[in-house]
Amino acid sequence: MAAMTRARGWGVVVLVALGAAVAQAFGRFTYSVLLPAVRDDLGVSNTVAGLLGTANVAAYLAGTLLIIRATATVRLMTIMRVGFTLSLTGLAIAAVAPNGAVLALGLVVMGLGGACIWIPSPAIAAAAVPPARRGTAVGMIGAGIGTGIVFAGRLSEALRDRWGVEAWQDVYRIETAIGLVVALAIVVLLRPDAEPAPARTGSGLAVLRTMQGWVPLTLAYAAFGFSYLLAITYLTARLEDDAGYSDGRAAGVFAAVGLATIVGGIALGAVADRIGPRPSLVGGFALFAAGTGGILSGQTAAVLAGGVAIGMMFGGLPSVIATYIVQASDHVTYGPRYAVATLAFGIAQVTSPQIGGLIADLTGSFTMVFLLSGGVALLGAVASSMLPTPEPERERVAAARA
Repeated sequence: MAAMTRARGWGVVVLVALGAAVAQAFGRFTYSVLLPAVRDDLGVSNTVAGLLGTANVAAYLAGTLLIIRATATVRLMTIMRVGFTLSLTGLAIAAVAPNGAVLALGLVVMGLGGACIWIPSPAIAAAAVPPARRGTAVGMIGAGIGTGIVFAGRLSEALRDRWGVEAWQDVYRIETAIGLVVALAIVVLLRPDAEPAPARTGSGLAVLRTMQGWVPLTLAYAAFGFSYLLAITYLTARLEDDAGYSDGRAAGVFAAVGLATIVGGIALGAVADRIGPRPSLVGGFALFAAGTGGILSGQTAAVLAGGVAIGMMFGGLPSVIATYIVQASDHVTYGPRYAVATLAFGIAQVTSPQIGGLIADLTGSFTMVFLLSGGVALLGAVASSMLPTPEPERERVAAARA
């Protein structure tokens, strides 16, 4: 019976990870690998292409604001199901978008859906497994996103090689079909019956401020949002425009980032289970900064190593941040706390792509973009070093050692 219960719990984690792949890899990060094709097919500048990415993260931010209020009265599973409806609608719009305005609408709807799916996911996954494996469970969500990114990169490369830049819509069409299958599986197999009913609390910020270490945690999450989105959004553009990579080689590096994300989410989550979130975050941010340097070198081996480092931390860092909040919260405080922390993350993301596109247009390259990404990541390491050990986690570790 215990083995069956454990298997069921990890089955829940796998389903949540697949849902995160639809919300994040398809609904948000596919645009990053398609950016050069969209830019060339629609005939827009880097600034406009960055603005399209900003529309997506701005909607993610708006969705976060709505979730801050919704978690007081709505179950997390219900919020996730609403997210699937929005994400699939946005993917379908992008699949038929005839111009940038319609594509922007699709990206906005995807952003709203992404927030509704992502914020509940860590708590649902962590609740399905024993406390000692929460970091690993949340890390598997990052692995799901990485799997989706690998798929998006390979699919984009295959279709662009055959049909050229116009094939970016076909990528969204295929992802819409896959998303429908995943959504049906989650609606049928994941039931909200066992989830405790939400209880009204104070304002989201007030609830977050009751958590020890909320200031450095929020700063670290914002630093991650700013730095990773710069690197991920402009990775293929940097390699194609500055380093002379073909679209196939650039897509291959992007796929390597996705493969590393699969490993990084689980690996850093497992590390956090053993040594705690704080040292895991400090080391992770430092490794991310080193990865941006590898991308800047332009040398194949260093670029691949840098992409792997960025990918691992892209999957691992948000998982550990979410795990920290899960460890420090209960079912009443988790939703508001994580939503407000995600708000800071979202604000950082809103500014990131537009700033990156503007810098690239002003300087004629993406060098300063990646230098900025690495510098902000180092600030995230400094903030993470100030985190205390969550009180519930301290008690769990003490009990395990007794």
